Amino acid sequence: MERLQSIQKTNTNLYKMEKLRIVFMGTPEFAVATLDKLFQNSYHIVGVVTAPDKPAGRGRKLNESAVKKYAVAQHIKVLQPTNLKNEAFLEELSLLKPNLMVVVAFRMLPKVVWSIPKYGTFNLHASLLPNYRGAAPINWAIINGETETGATTFFIDEKIDTGEIILQERTLITNNDTAGALHDNLMELGATLVHKTVQLIETGTVTPVKQKETTALKPAHKIHKETCRINWELSINEVYNHIRGLSPYPTAWTNLIDEGKNMPVKIYKATKELEEHTIKNGILVATKKDLKVAVQGGFINLLEIQLPGKRKMAVKEVLNGLKLSEKAYVL
Repeated sequence: MERLQSIQKTNTNLYKMEKLRIVFMGTPEFAVATLDKLFQNSYHIVGVVTAPDKPAGRGRKLNESAVKKYAVAQHIKVLQPTNLKNEAFLEELSLLKPNLMVVVAFRMLPKVVWSIPKYGTFNLHASLLPNYRGAAPINWAIINGETETGATTFFIDEKIDTGEIILQERTLITNNDTAGALHDNLMELGATLVHKTVQLIETGTVTPVKQKETTALKPAHKIHKETCRINWELSINEVYNHIRGLSPYPTAWTNLIDEGKNMPVKIYKATKELEEHTIKNGILVATKKDLKVAVQGGFINLLEIQLPGKRKMAVKEVLNGLKLSEKAYVL
């Protein structure tokens, strides 16, 4: 790739790198850790590109992205385009004269944008590419029962998460990790990885490697409401992984059915209890303090749930006001 030729030269006597002028692109809290890492290490961030402000809440007050709030606090110029191919935006971006762009948790970029910087545009992805390309790598790694994941930096190309890999860092997934816990772990891991990547580019010592394509790659496609619905016919480990892989967001859910009433319930926290039994899958087993669901190979012990129109509560608290018959089940 022509745009990489200059940054692959290691003889600084023959070639002198320009001082980096970085444009950072990102939106959620996950991206802030990386932006802060670069800022605290005195890199020249000439601008930040983030999502437009969106109305939220009952008052429909405009809500600024986490990245924008950070950038404003640090007096960094902020661009918020609705169309990344808009001529006015492209001109404003070009006027910043970036020679490197760093992307973390942002939308797909058109070539007219990512091809601007002399030293390229690279992205941080929360998986060990080429596995788990897509929108929800953290969730799917846990849902699929992985015991290891990581973060990858790679140069952006025309397709989604397929560019040449710069660096990777691995981390373990424990049996108790939720998507939220793994998110926070990878947020810090990724920030350090991006810093190392920028250092390589800064010194002209980066050596990107093409991703290996196989038919066995695992995707991380976008999660929809129906994806979050629990299938109680799965094994105990699969159900448990499904719940923790969607906690705290977007949250696993099920329908609680009792005496002809159907009530959707979100499940935020649960544990698994391995035990042989003959109870039909999905049947609820309730005491004054506990609420369990029978599944293949044991029980899913519900710890924190949310009923319609209610706040998230511990099951012990829910059971004080919820009376279930012996025929109650989830579906």
